[in-house]
Amino acid sequence: MTTSTSEELIRPEALIQQEALRLGFDLCRFTDIDEAWPAAGRLTAFVDAGRHGEMGWMAETVERRRHPRAMWAGARSAIVLGVNYGPDGDPLAILAQPDRGAISVYAQGDDYHEVIKNRLKVLARWLQGRFGGELKVFVDTAPLLEKPLAERAGAGWQGKHTNLVSREFGSWLFLGSILTTLELTPDPRDPTSCGTCQACLDVCPTGAFPAPYQLDARRCISYLTIELKGPIPVEFRAMLGNRIYGCDDCLAVCPWNKFAQVGREQKLAARAALKAPELADLARLDDATFRALFAKNPVKRIGRDRFVRNVLYAIGNSADAALAAEAKQLLGDPSPMVRGAAVWALSRLLEPSAFAGLRDARAPDPDAEVRAEWA
Repeated sequence: MTTSTSEELIRPEALIQQEALRLGFDLCRFTDIDEAWPAAGRLTAFVDAGRHGEMGWMAETVERRRHPRAMWAGARSAIVLGVNYGPDGDPLAILAQPDRGAISVYAQGDDYHEVIKNRLKVLARWLQGRFGGELKVFVDTAPLLEKPLAERAGAGWQGKHTNLVSREFGSWLFLGSILTTLELTPDPRDPTSCGTCQACLDVCPTGAFPAPYQLDARRCISYLTIELKGPIPVEFRAMLGNRIYGCDDCLAVCPWNKFAQVGREQKLAARAALKAPELADLARLDDATFRALFAKNPVKRIGRDRFVRNVLYAIGNSADAALAAEAKQLLGDPSPMVRGAAVWALSRLLEPSAFAGLRDARAPDPDAEVRAEWA
């Protein structure tokens, strides 16, 4: 008769969860992936309606996203990991400071993709060494529908804003996943729902939710300021306010946030320079200073031109005539997109006669879209 150690008597799921929490994850749940995947139908409808906008990669990977096994046939279980990034204060307070830029909470610190991926790799090595089996790790960038997977694992439920809502963390969770060939015992699902609340739908500045649990990305400020490569459509520019990267409105008003565990860990903590940066300073960024300011930060991925485009729209919405000088400096920028945004900002800040005089004093812009902005 052999004697088992106390660790060997503990369920594998409990040991995995213990190791995940030790590595800095705030949540660790399990699910099987045997059942049908209703999320596939919702994704297909989303793409068929064109609501993905310029995110062509979503249309290209629809088949792979239909089910976790469509991407890896050998997978049997999923481990869902979460990291709390809840802010310590009201993320919408910045909207009352029109001379400053509002950067989404998730993008005020280090790039969460890298932070979480590194932890997932460490956990995966431990998992394979301890229990064997094959596995693959995922953080947002792979064609895996992580929010429906997290819902299946009981980590929370997809709210009417389409984001995951958790009893413990509200709407503030970064997600990562491990698919494995191991047969792990699934956790029960969370039966909670949003009920009759639709605060997230009502607060959206651009009306990006055509119905509860549906998002039209083409109207979403996060999409417009991050994914859209050209000028933002005129109809949405005033609605941006001073939001220069992403939008937290629908997340921040979720009533479940008041029950959430608040406070971000050091690696994900907001950088002081990105909490409420002055628009005037941001408008002066060239490529080198932009890269320096946003080193190891997700904002860096959109590039200087798209970011300054957003800053100029915010300047146009500021009603601060003193910021017109910053926009004027960018009328000669090498990027037509930046020049066009500068023209729009000036059209909002200057008196009509002053704007017309500025236009008439300049040679016609070589870019047709910029000329259209002047017109």
